Amino acid sequence: MRRSTATLIGFTAVLMWALLALLSAASGKVPPFQLAAMTFLIGGLMGAATWPFRKGAVSALRQSWQVWLLGVAGLFGYHFVYFSAIRAAPAVEVSLIAYLWPLFLVVFSSFLPGERLRLHHVIGVVLGLAGAVLIITRGKGLSLAEGFTMGHALAFLCSLIWSVYSVLSRRFGNVSTDVVAGFCLITALLSTICHMVFETTVWPVDATQWAAVLGLGLFPVGAAFYTWDYGVKHGDIMVLGAASYASPLLSTLVLVAAGFAAFTWPVFVACLLITLGAVIAAKDMLFKRAPTSI
Repeated sequence: MRRSTATLIGFTAVLMWALLALLSAASGKVPPFQLAAMTFLIGGLMGAATWPFRKGAVSALRQSWQVWLLGVAGLFGYHFVYFSAIRAAPAVEVSLIAYLWPLFLVVFSSFLPGERLRLHHVIGVVLGLAGAVLIITRGKGLSLAEGFTMGHALAFLCSLIWSVYSVLSRRFGNVSTDVVAGFCLITALLSTICHMVFETTVWPVDATQWAAVLGLGLFPVGAAFYTWDYGVKHGDIMVLGAASYASPLLSTLVLVAAGFAAFTWPVFVACLLITLGAVIAAKDMLFKRAPTSI
């Protein structure tokens, strides 16, 4: 498969993550760890359900401890630290700091074999970051009124966890994406334990909320992790990093379309910045010169 095609497959994860805010809001008052347990179980079973129809797919679970440590630390570790950060600092500030991960992804991936950080990658990711800042702060600026707290430090750790997970996944490029189902199932188990320790169980109250939970498990917390794994292993990881800043923008646009948010000037400017940044970062892929014939 061509590198550009693998990159587009990876970008579908960004599109699915855009549904995260809407579906999470529609799922009702289910506590975070309980919701993670339910949705990761759905995502893991979705992948496992295909194993009987694909010879040798289940053998992907026979991996070294390093692969399992990376996968579980990436999926469960990120969500555990993020939920902990939300409890300790304002959500807007946590979201903004956590969304440094695409920037770190681009920088860290420059150390991978065959990758090279170029000026257009830097420009693209900085424009994307500026757009994300506008979306998350709603154009009102940001000041840490309570100072830099443990919650902010945890949010920064979130950005490092996901960027490192994504980059190191490339180092295990020969590992089948089927193993992600195992990562999801273990994350569901660990989230269940955290739920039992920290939370009180609250179930969805109607069909709409159950449908939202199912949608989360099938798409943003399910298929997205499979396509992201494939994209960072076989696609242009720097382009994926810059393009990931489209997620908070698309999430806001989905909320606007659903009537949960208004289309404001920060959304419009962020749209321009993130789109321009993604195009600049992906210029080698989008505007590749055709070979000249002699």
